[in-house]
Amino acid sequence: MFPLRDTQPSYSRPLITILLIVVNALAFLYEVSLDDYSRNYFIAQYGLIPGRFHFSAVLTSMFLHGGWMHLIGNMWFLWIFGDNIEDVLGHSKYLIFYLLCGCAAAMTQVLFNAGSRLPMVGASGAIAGVMGAYLIKFPHSRIVTLVFVFIFITTIEVPAVLMLLYWFFIQIFSGVGTIGYSHVSQGGTAFFAHVGGFVAGMLLINVMGARPKYLQRRDLNW
Repeated sequence: MFPLRDTQPSYSRPLITILLIVVNALAFLYEVSLDDYSRNYFIAQYGLIPGRFHFSAVLTSMFLHGGWMHLIGNMWFLWIFGDNIEDVLGHSKYLIFYLLCGCAAAMTQVLFNAGSRLPMVGASGAIAGVMGAYLIKFPHSRIVTLVFVFIFITTIEVPAVLMLLYWFFIQIFSGVGTIGYSHVSQGGTAFFAHVGGFVAGMLLINVMGARPKYLQRRDLNW
């Protein structure tokens, strides 16, 4: 299954979501413009290495990506879910929310993989926070999803609560399955970062509160 769009309307321009996509894309274009040695050095300097922890890398690592599919997949999910959360929080709080979720995701992965000497990169932890917030605010929304059935391709509408909880538990089970095995320390998906970001998003969306315009519009719709 591959999500195409959601059915939840957004009533404001997702300026920060667009800005985040642009910044991530520009950072990746800079990465691929480097030769192999310079690129590896750049990732080592600005990616998050749990075994050589620096607080600055917690921030910089969430704007780097390991390949085109890594970037495109992350930005696609951010585009689908981010506009609605930005609509709820407003532009400024949404940016703070996004960065806090990214930090929570990174620290969760460090906690479970403290000895790793390989750099961790990617926006997926922060985006997982956006998805966790979406689960809290729009559980009854539906996600238009592309489905492959043998040689046929079709679309179906999947309840957001089912898709997001399914994704979340896959991250938990995959993360638990990596404990005690070497493949996490040798690279791959930072499953615990996804879990940490998702939980942070679920908590922060209520702590930070919705902007007044969103609350007024919601009350009118009720």
